[in-house]
Amino acid sequence: MEPSLLEGDYIIVSKYSYGFSRHSIPLGLPLFSGRVFGRVPHRGDVVVFKLPRDGHTDYIKRVVGLPGDRVQLKKGILYLNGLAVSRRPLPSIITDSGYGFARTVERFEETLPNGRRYVTYDYGTDGDLDNTGVYFVPKGRYFMLGDNRDNSLDSRVPKAIGVGFVPYENLVGRAEFILLSWNKDAEFLKPWTWFTDARPDRVFRSLR
Repeated sequence: MEPSLLEGDYIIVSKYSYGFSRHSIPLGLPLFSGRVFGRVPHRGDVVVFKLPRDGHTDYIKRVVGLPGDRVQLKKGILYLNGLAVSRRPLPSIITDSGYGFARTVERFEETLPNGRRYVTYDYGTDGDLDNTGVYFVPKGRYFMLGDNRDNSLDSRVPKAIGVGFVPYENLVGRAEFILLSWNKDAEFLKPWTWFTDARPDRVFRSLR
């Protein structure tokens, strides 16, 4: 979900935003089915959900496709119901690849039809996830995408090995804001290293 979420971010999630299902209960005990006080998510919401293939693993992605939508990516551009989603190029940045070398990352501000805006990463590759077929979102399901488009296991990947369409019942809650950002290189016995001072903008930062 970079750059919206970074390693070390602690987020606040509201479970009541979409009502309650068995996944709202600790251990996911099957005490009831469906949702109670259910409310539907909106395009652009950052959502915590249970991975459909096991019903236990927590994932967090952005809702881009609603029931009945047609979703496709062509050359890295997101299409909803046949129309390209507006995106505005931003200055590129250099990031640590995690493999001992730096990479240039292209950034875009994407604007969904309902006006929700957020920034995505694009490594400039032209792979399978940049060019997809058309996904028809079934009733009661949602299409999730990661903001780091070339490094995200999301609804573009079939349920058997990825995420696939996410059932409404699997939604846990909406991510509201980043509480603080933990320094991944912190030393336990040195409290002054626990929280990064390089990302002050990530304290109480809204995700909506």
